[in-house]
Amino acid sequence: MDGGENTVSRDFPLFKPRAPKPAQNPKPDPITHEPSSTAESHLERSTNPDANSGAKFTDLGLAGWLLRTLSELGLKKPTPVQANCIPKILEGRDVLGLAQTGSGKTAAFALPILQRLAEDPYGVFALVMTPTHELAYQLAEQFRAFGSSLHLRCAVIVGGMDKLKQAQSLMSRPHVVIATPGRVRHFLQEDPDFPLVFAKAKFLVLDEADRLLNSEFEADLRVVFQCLPKNRQTLLFSATMTSDLQTLIEVSANKAYFYQAYEGLRTVGTLEQKYVLIPREAKEVYLVHILSKMKDMGIRSAIVFVSTLWNCHLLNFLLEELGQSFSALHSSKSQPLRLSALHRFKSGQVPVLIATDLANRGLDIPTVDLVINYDIPSDPKDYVHRVGRTARAGRGGLAVSFVTQIDVNLLHEIEEEVGEKLEEFECKENEVLEDIQKVYTARRVAKMKMMESGFVEREKKRKERTLKTQEAKGLLKKRSKKKKREKSAVELAPL
Repeated sequence: MDGGENTVSRDFPLFKPRAPKPAQNPKPDPITHEPSSTAESHLERSTNPDANSGAKFTDLGLAGWLLRTLSELGLKKPTPVQANCIPKILEGRDVLGLAQTGSGKTAAFALPILQRLAEDPYGVFALVMTPTHELAYQLAEQFRAFGSSLHLRCAVIVGGMDKLKQAQSLMSRPHVVIATPGRVRHFLQEDPDFPLVFAKAKFLVLDEADRLLNSEFEADLRVVFQCLPKNRQTLLFSATMTSDLQTLIEVSANKAYFYQAYEGLRTVGTLEQKYVLIPREAKEVYLVHILSKMKDMGIRSAIVFVSTLWNCHLLNFLLEELGQSFSALHSSKSQPLRLSALHRFKSGQVPVLIATDLANRGLDIPTVDLVINYDIPSDPKDYVHRVGRTARAGRGGLAVSFVTQIDVNLLHEIEEEVGEKLEEFECKENEVLEDIQKVYTARRVAKMKMMESGFVEREKKRKERTLKTQEAKGLLKKRSKKKKREKSAVELAPL
């Protein structure tokens, strides 16, 4: 997302520094036909998403063992982002890849990293940074699948898990470390030996780079970047263009490669997008009805997105009261419980996942055929990320958004952003209302259980703490505003 202060400055090259060339007459940019700047003339752009569309994995320079692994995994043809980026990474180039969600970006960087690792195996060979715990574990699963014949050692370093075990894992020199920035920063600052762990890293990957390159992670990344070698390859992948990434493109001063299959916030063509107009007080009734029809609709599993912890807990107790099989994923759960909930859903033990926007990025679960926006997100970007959990990698999918009388304007904003009108989802009201009494009774029980569990009191205290933190940050921003204006560059070591 594009929020907060920019982490990337126009004076700050994120990629490897490149030795300056003698002054030359600038060549015209092939797209704008205007003279290019010196920095931009060093950046190779590929803005044609269909380039290399007929390529096969055998055309990309991948080793035989990787081709056999891909065949065993049932992957027959590379996606455009893979066909364009894999050869460039194997050439040793820094890469910035922008492609929509579900386009196969993970394989685009994992496959060439594993091939280079097989040629010269040592640890830590690659550091992969990601903004969320859940995505870190998913990336680890994919790395292990692709690197199964290498006996790959892969460590996941995220908050909320046992620090001692993670420290031991890091010191055992795993080949690939997949981590969230905050936990890596903690280890680097806690022990002077830890910075040496990354001293010979060949690759740095920023997955979901749009999220990582905003002010939320700036302090953490400052520390991490200082412990990485300057002669590494840097790979950035994102589904969303932001001002930070645009600045990065403009200031790249090395032979970086930029692949762009990005036309703004767009959803994939295989996704059916629908809405249902409902009274606000009947949302739970409609949800229960649609979930009860999943088998009839040929839907294997569904993710129900809510915008608040309150609604997540309410639906948790309500569906539990109705005897529904589901998991719930939200930030107030401990990390082990969050992983357990996600595992139960991914393994097919439960067909429904109730989730906050904690789950709206990166998660790739092939059996998700339906996404329900129980609450319409206030930001169209969040809508695109949510519905991107289905219809991935060429598969079909359905997204249904609940629109109440106060959500109509939000629906119009989403339609304007994605460039298409959502169709109305057919829902027979008389069938929906058959269970209204049962659902309303379950809702009353759910609210009583929320009170008894202490959630209401905990949520009140959490909001008070959040408000105080925001007020403190606001004061800090005011005090540092003058200093920030005087700084034209971010003081980070070159990536």
